[in-house]
Amino acid sequence: QSDHGHTLGLVRLIMELFTFTAWCNSHLRKAGTQIDNIEEDFRDGLKLMLLLAVISGTYTSPQRKMRVHKINNVNKALDFIASKGVKLVSIGAEEIVDGNAKMTLGMIWTIILRFAIQDISVEETSAKEGLLLWCQRKTAPYKNVNVQNFHISWKDGLAFNALIHRHRPELIDYDKLRKDDAVTNLNNAFEVAEKYLDIPKMLDAEDIVGTLRPDEKAIMTYVSCFYHAFSGAQKAETAANRICKVLAVNQENEHLMEDYEKLASDLLEWIRRTIPWLENRKPEKTMAEMQQKLEDFRDYRRVHKPPKVQEKCQLEINFNTLQTKLRLSNRPAFMPSEGRMVSDINGAWHTLEGAEKGYEEWLLSEMRRLERLDHLAMKFRQKAAIHECWTEGQEAMLTQKDYETASLSEVKALLRKHEAFESDLAAHQDRVEQIAAIAQELNELDYYDSPSVNTRCQKICEQWDILGSLTQKRRESLERTEKQLESIDELYLEYAKRAAPFNNWMEGAMEDLQDMFIVHNIEEIQGLMTAHDQFKSTLPEANKEREAIQAIQAEVQKIADYNGIRLSGTNPYTTITPESIDEKWEKVAMQLVPLRDQALQEELTKQQSNDTLRSKFANQANIVGPWIQNKMEEIGRISIEMNGTLEDQLTNLKDYEQSIIDYKPNIDDLESNHTLIQEALIFDNKYTDYTMEHLRVGWEQLLTTIARTINEIENQILTRDAKGISQEQLHEYRASFNHFDKDHSGALMAEEFKACLISLGYDVENDKQGDAEFARIMSIVDPNNSGAVTFQAFIDFMSRETTDTDTADQVIASFKILAGDKNFITAEELRRELPPDQAEYCIARMAPYTGPDGGPGALDYMSFSTALYGESDLSNLSSSSCLIFIIFFCLFLEGGGVSKLSVQAGGGGGLSAVHTYFFSATEESQKSQSSRITGFVGAK
Repeated sequence: QSDHGHTLGLVRLIMELFTFTAWCNSHLRKAGTQIDNIEEDFRDGLKLMLLLAVISGTYTSPQRKMRVHKINNVNKALDFIASKGVKLVSIGAEEIVDGNAKMTLGMIWTIILRFAIQDISVEETSAKEGLLLWCQRKTAPYKNVNVQNFHISWKDGLAFNALIHRHRPELIDYDKLRKDDAVTNLNNAFEVAEKYLDIPKMLDAEDIVGTLRPDEKAIMTYVSCFYHAFSGAQKAETAANRICKVLAVNQENEHLMEDYEKLASDLLEWIRRTIPWLENRKPEKTMAEMQQKLEDFRDYRRVHKPPKVQEKCQLEINFNTLQTKLRLSNRPAFMPSEGRMVSDINGAWHTLEGAEKGYEEWLLSEMRRLERLDHLAMKFRQKAAIHECWTEGQEAMLTQKDYETASLSEVKALLRKHEAFESDLAAHQDRVEQIAAIAQELNELDYYDSPSVNTRCQKICEQWDILGSLTQKRRESLERTEKQLESIDELYLEYAKRAAPFNNWMEGAMEDLQDMFIVHNIEEIQGLMTAHDQFKSTLPEANKEREAIQAIQAEVQKIADYNGIRLSGTNPYTTITPESIDEKWEKVAMQLVPLRDQALQEELTKQQSNDTLRSKFANQANIVGPWIQNKMEEIGRISIEMNGTLEDQLTNLKDYEQSIIDYKPNIDDLESNHTLIQEALIFDNKYTDYTMEHLRVGWEQLLTTIARTINEIENQILTRDAKGISQEQLHEYRASFNHFDKDHSGALMAEEFKACLISLGYDVENDKQGDAEFARIMSIVDPNNSGAVTFQAFIDFMSRETTDTDTADQVIASFKILAGDKNFITAEELRRELPPDQAEYCIARMAPYTGPDGGPGALDYMSFSTALYGESDLSNLSSSSCLIFIIFFCLFLEGGGVSKLSVQAGGGGGLSAVHTYFFSATEESQKSQSSRITGFVGAK
């Protein structure tokens, strides 16, 4: 076992001697020399000092070659190594001068660690871990390669080949390599590296394969040479990653903008189509058609509008989220295309709701009108039918000449009969006037069948005039004959006189009892019932009159029987018979009165049911209305409180939102009761001040408000995470903001905001400097000069003041790396360094480069990078300001900077020269110039 350990140590020593010698020669050849034996060639310290001079860029002259001088030379080299922060343990100049191989190798390993490996760092890891992580990332896509260390992971040679293929794929056909042929793989990688990458062969393939565990130091030294050989590609990859990250943000934002535009267009188009439908107030002819319109409107309210309310709310949330993302990524604010601003959508929505409210009011008004028209039309037809029935045959009766051949008594009878007819005619005058009045009202209310009503009314009026004229003529004829007539049966006459008005009273009673009625509340039906009770109270007196009239007829018969007179069988003065009086009385008292009682009672029941509906709706509305108001106030209070972390607040708000959504069945129940009220044609409600329209708007505002409040918290989380703001800072900002937001309006006026800034340590006191600083801050938080600062604007300002974001300059610097330090870049370079989609994205948007050093296909990556972040400050300078800026900038440049620029009055050319010079300077010079430029622009 001891012999095996000795052999293993000897193999590692040989590998380190071979590798370290090759590594030293890779640097010494730059000075035109090399070493052959690492133990002997560094003993005098001369080549050691030369090696350090080459790799560090410093030089110290050596002394003569006596032992003391050799020791002094080596000490100088060791002191130099120590000055670079390297701690040398147990390594002395004497051991090196004496050719101690172990000490010499230890010293060389220390130099390799310091100058070849120490500066390697990937994701802030240590040098060794950083180099290992770099190897793992570069070889990850290759099969059969799994780099876990700097010894056995490299034995099969595939890892060396993978590193070369990843950066120079044209040099190696990786797919033809076999894992079981390690010697071939290693020799292939070493030969390619030496021939094409200028990396000398530092290991022997057979030594690596022949040892169980290759020497870690030797492998690390060799691999570090690969790292440095590909460092330029690594730098380009880092630059490409930065650009990809920035472009990804831009592409995502553009997708969000496109989604907003489409959603806004669709919503506006729906509003544009819906408003004309709501503004179409063309009346229908029948109640059924208007009921269908009302049902269509309810369907719009229940089915079509609620999704659009959600879309509108989501649109505002998407807009706010997009603006927050743009601010966080240091991009210009999103300005929707003309007519698609949130304010435009709110305006269109306001117009829609106005049209909606007007349409509903018109529907209900129109239904009331049609209900009134139907009632009047039915009443007209009923009265017209009664009158036409009465006038049937009257013209023939008035034009007959029966009095010419009648006896005196018959003539007298005819005259009395005519008088009775005139009385009857006068009694019907009121009905004719009612018919004409109803027809006139139907015309004024625009009844759809007015022509037929007018024709019928005109016919009745014309017939009435004819009857009046004929009545007058017949009276004149009878009066001429009356002088010849002397006797008349007084009893018949008295009967006729009393029977006619009583008969008319009964006909009027029958007409009234069959008259249609319409009421809207309990009070109105109770009034009709009271009037009906009053009418029933007159029936006993009317019955007495009936009995008195019938007694007259009985007296006539008694006298005739007593005197033996043969009666003709009819009353010569009237056609009203006792039988007809009894029949009409039977109809009035025994049929129509009970029917009227029943109809009034049914209407009373209906109105009581309507009143129950009113009360039920009112009880719900009086609960829902205050509940909505209370929730709105609670949301306002929650939005300014600071209970727990933002995530806690977000969770609580979402729970609160769910509790609101869970309340939706109460709103739906209220809508159902409102539908029953509308179907019952109930137009008023004395039990509540809330209307369904009021509650709908309140509910929609409640849903929108809680959604906006949640979105504000989400945006605060987004701001916090993107800007690295701690929870304590957010609490401090919110506490300061709330302290000065006395009215809990969610915004601070200018003086309140100034006091808030002072409490956070800002120097904005009332002096010249403080006023200037406050004006600067207000221009950021209130760009529209509204005079108020929202909490979101306050948070954006504080995060901008305390955190960093990527800038246009950083992106420009990254593109400059990809372009090989040129001021322009080509499409081929973009396609080589960036993923395909992002490369094409840049090519499509970059303008051609017009500088003197460009050529065909050259693209301007500087203006493209500046455009990603909005218009630059420099491009906003006036021509004169630009000239002043160039002159000052030239004075600041080191080493005669003025001569390096072609200063032109006019701004554009001068700025281009400044921009070109700045980005072509050395890195150190850039930093110095950049700090001066920053100071100058700040003062400007």
